[in-house]
Amino acid sequence: MNKQNQRNKKSAQGFTIIEVVLVLAIAALIFLMVFIALPALQRGQRDTGRKNDVSTAVSALQTYLSNNRGNFTSINTTTFQKYIDRLSQYEPTDVVVNPPATTADTKKIYVYTLATCPASINAPGTLTYTVGSGGPRQAAVFTALENSGTGKEQVFCQNL
Repeated sequence: MNKQNQRNKKSAQGFTIIEVVLVLAIAALIFLMVFIALPALQRGQRDTGRKNDVSTAVSALQTYLSNNRGNFTSINTTTFQKYIDRLSQYEPTDVVVNPPATTADTKKIYVYTLATCPASINAPGTLTYTVGSGGPRQAAVFTALENSGTGKEQVFCQNL
């Protein structure tokens, strides 16, 4: 009978402090890993949205060309706004056609008519962007990306 009482006492004792602290430490590590990975996932999602918006702007340019007999003679920011239905992260006023400055911004989409994307894009951190010359039915559309949170943005460009 004495052995049975000893077994009941051992099974009724519960968890030790060390076991509880160990479980809490493991849970804290899991939460820490999730919170470290979360900003990178959010940056990736925003960059994917920006790339989709550039594709939407290219489609709107194709529609503009179809409606205007294949030329960009009268296009400007105001006339192009009505061709952009909805961009996920931008207001229609954030799409700029043929701006004089070519410094990319993550809050804007730049459209250059009669141009093509350059063969090489500037290094991260230097957002000054030169667009090559193109034919009468060509255009380059670009925006800046966050580039994995390094603070050095890169440019994403797509040709029409």
